[in-house]
Amino acid sequence: MAKTAVTAGAVPKTVGPIPDLERHLPSDWWRTLFNSIYLKTDGDVVENDRNTVRDVDLLIRAAGLEPNDRILDLCCGQGRHCLELARRGFKQITGFDRSRYLIRLARKRSKTEGLSVSLHEGDARRFRFPEESFHCVALMGNSFGYFDREEDDLAVLLGAQRVLRAGGILAMDLADGEWLRTNFEKRSWEWIDQNHFVCRERSLASDGVRLVSREVVVHAEKGVIADQFYAERLYTRDEITQMLERVGFLAVRMHEGLVTDSDRKQDLGMLAHRMFLTAEAPRKTVVPRKKGPIFPKVTVVLGDPRLPDSVKRNGKFNEEDIETIRRLKEALAELPGYQYRFLDNHASLVTEFRADPPQMVLNLCDEGFNNDPFLELHLPAVLEMLRIPYTGAGPTCLGLCYNKSLVRAIAAGLDVPVPLETYYDPDDQSATLPSAFPALVKPNYGDSSIGIRQNAVVRSPEELWGYLEELRVELPGRSVLIQEFLTGTEYSVGIIGNPGLTFRNLPPLEVDFSGLDPGLPPILGYESKWIPDSPYWTQIKYHEARIDEDVRRRLVDYSNKLFERLDCRDYARFDFRTDADGEIKLLEVNPNPGWCWDGKLNFMATYAGLRYAELLELILEAAQERIASRKETAR
Repeated sequence: MAKTAVTAGAVPKTVGPIPDLERHLPSDWWRTLFNSIYLKTDGDVVENDRNTVRDVDLLIRAAGLEPNDRILDLCCGQGRHCLELARRGFKQITGFDRSRYLIRLARKRSKTEGLSVSLHEGDARRFRFPEESFHCVALMGNSFGYFDREEDDLAVLLGAQRVLRAGGILAMDLADGEWLRTNFEKRSWEWIDQNHFVCRERSLASDGVRLVSREVVVHAEKGVIADQFYAERLYTRDEITQMLERVGFLAVRMHEGLVTDSDRKQDLGMLAHRMFLTAEAPRKTVVPRKKGPIFPKVTVVLGDPRLPDSVKRNGKFNEEDIETIRRLKEALAELPGYQYRFLDNHASLVTEFRADPPQMVLNLCDEGFNNDPFLELHLPAVLEMLRIPYTGAGPTCLGLCYNKSLVRAIAAGLDVPVPLETYYDPDDQSATLPSAFPALVKPNYGDSSIGIRQNAVVRSPEELWGYLEELRVELPGRSVLIQEFLTGTEYSVGIIGNPGLTFRNLPPLEVDFSGLDPGLPPILGYESKWIPDSPYWTQIKYHEARIDEDVRRRLVDYSNKLFERLDCRDYARFDFRTDADGEIKLLEVNPNPGWCWDGKLNFMATYAGLRYAELLELILEAAQERIASRKETAR
């Protein structure tokens, strides 16, 4: 039961006696999420090991779970059920919840116990897992029916059906609405520990289908610490069965044996009388493809070959860039139903957009407006202002990810491991030296490995100051990062799609430095991307990552979390490298990554059995699906 305080601020206040609880119920009360107060008021039940053990016993028995089944604990809270499954030897457990507080607590507990559980934060109506990726979805702990609209509850069930394999099991533990409607306690109060007590009021909403609750939590010396309202839709056995069948589930079964225990032996609230049911996901039918794309007329925007480009070899477009564009056009021509217009003259871009607004833009201008990488976000910003739909990340995401130190901070906040790092401003007269060498020196702002050459790996303070001086000359005014140099294996993860819609993780890529001269530092620097006669260009190879399932899951989990939090769209690439102890750490996040035929993203697509044209088609389809879904939501 997630709850939220009515009054925000440092000193919560009670609203006093009120005749109508429903009038004070926020429509989105659940957004304030589960928190430490929730664990105090409901801890007698939801932190009760006996309840958790019995719940999991019943889940395993009723769903027929096996140790290698992929299980999603949807609305997992502090992870009590998924952690218990991991303790019992289940190997592929995923937890998902809207509460950042509880997800972090679950991660802490998982790490303390050494359990392998993948934990994610997000909205239960829109989760990002691939279709048919789980054998079981469990909705435990009475975590269903929180939304104002029944349609939102349907969205949760539809999402569960989407990620279940044919014949997979949905297991639900929810309040017995028929019993609660006539047996709920209208008022109660109880001490919840030596210092706190809670007073509760309950009443049926005016529609008769939701039970509204109020809790006033009081500290014996400090007074009121929360006055909060929440509600839950009451489903009878027949109603929840009909709803499940309505979205396509089969063989709905009710199971006995669900018992709720309390350490305080007092008010059990919404958990006083629960139902436990299972249902089977239907066999997936192949949905015929639409006759054509949603937006068949696509304007492709590219870098301007007429202008200088400081990133490219010799500061201009070269023959390899022209060849890349030729292959792009050939691949796009293979896609049925599309008509293309190609724009690469940046001097007239805005004028052409206004004179003949595109149906949709395929934004492949990763060089930036006027070939200035600092202006990469400006093109989507213009498209936003002109209300022209386009592929890829928006301006906020592009601007944020261009600042590597900010991405690192966000990743650390998501518990994604990151390298040790020092931020160095060019105006600084000194810098904190790394505690150990070798170290990697790179610009804080930049793309395409600009400023990262073979001597970016420094092995002494003298080499460090020497390279800082080189960057000061090459990139004046640019802040610099001094990172621990990760000596292990380098990986990339590609994602195509959007959370809540079609979402696909490509097979991870591994960088093979074994052919590189041992005297050269093994890095993917500027030479590997822009200098064809460099050994970094000719001797570094790529292949599908040779990793065990645990490493693969961590790479994908880290990437999925970052994709959503940074608001990536349609496609993105995430680069990682292991340290000397084998710990995976984030290198970079690349929204709108390189789309060329000989780039990492296309290599990963080939590992998934896709041709170059099919990769481009998936990007177009992901963007069109996203745009269409937003239009539908806005209606």
